[in-house]
Amino acid sequence: MADSYEGYCVKCKEKRQYEGEVRVSESGRRMARGTCPVCGTTINRILGKA
Repeated sequence: MADSYEGYCVKCKEKRQYEGEVRVSESGRRMARGTCPVCGTTINRILGKA
């Protein structure tokens, strides 16, 4: 299930809306991971605890 998130694309140097899925990192943080719709770079956004 992909939700819409806003994250910073390092390659484009702009904030972008992207479709992503929630994952849990090795340190236990929730992250939304997806790809930039313009350049295709992976975008990660750390989410709050829920």
